[in-house]
Amino acid sequence: MEHVMQVSSVSPEQRPPVWWRVPHMWLVVGGPLVVVVACIATVVLAVKNPDPVLNKADYERALTEAKALEGQARLDALARIQPAGQARNHAASPLIPEADRP
Repeated sequence: MEHVMQVSSVSPEQRPPVWWRVPHMWLVVGGPLVVVVACIATVVLAVKNPDPVLNKADYERALTEAKALEGQARLDALARIQPAGQARNHAASPLIPEADRP
């Protein structure tokens, strides 16, 4: 018996395309790749521009100064130093002066 290796005579049109020329492959790889790049960009922004740590003594001093004021100046000063969560939750509601509160 003769074992002869036969070379496949597949024409170039019949061969499957290489992986980087298949459009569906780029959809499968491209989505996660975009997410990884966005994550890296977010980390770079967070490291380069960190939020400052607020000093409690400065806040207490500003609060004391604001309470010493009168009228609209007092309301403006108190509005400037209120915590971010409180300011966000009450951005649309008016600031009621202490004298008018029930």
